Amino acid sequence: MSEKHKDSNIDEIPMSDTEDQVNELELTSDEEFHQEQISDESAENEAEQASTEEGDSTENNDPVKKSKAELAELKDKYLRLYADFENYRKRTAKESLELRKVAGQEILSSLLPVMDDFDRAKQIAEKPDSKETFSEGIQLLYHKLQSVLKQKGLQKMESNGEVFDPELHEAITEIPAPSEDMVGKVIDTVEPGYFLNDKIIRYAKVVVGK
Repeated sequence: MSEKHKDSNIDEIPMSDTEDQVNELELTSDEEFHQEQISDESAENEAEQASTEEGDSTENNDPVKKSKAELAELKDKYLRLYADFENYRKRTAKESLELRKVAGQEILSSLLPVMDDFDRAKQIAEKPDSKETFSEGIQLLYHKLQSVLKQKGLQKMESNGEVFDPELHEAITEIPAPSEDMVGKVIDTVEPGYFLNDKIIRYAKVVVGK
């Protein structure tokens, strides 16, 4: 075969086939590079995860840190229980005190009519033309009852001559004041009021000057 004929065969090789082969080689190279990148990233993530797990495992296996954590948890539970108990103790003590006050108030309030009868009997006996007497024995009993009730916190309200106060007094009626300075003041007390430990348990029923 002549050299001329060989050259003509070489020229006959299509250029499109060569370009396709080059493109295929480039795509294969890109895919292999991308896969290598993914493989490297996966390896790094696995290494980091293994390191983290190893650190957690080491911390959990450390008896000192574990004991400190358990101690802190127990201390927190103790403080919460102690606070709950203190609140319960204070609440029950307050309720008990209020119950005793209410019970004492009911008993003392039931004795107020007895004190009213003693006061009326004493006032009648002290009138100059009265035939009633307030004997020494009754007077002794009257003073003793007053003393006991006072020790329990009961105090009689003084109203006569005082300025009428709706927070303390209950006006039964109004009458002309005997003098200008008695206008708006209590002229007479029909039923005395009482305090129990600075708390009003009965309002005074009074006559007010106008």
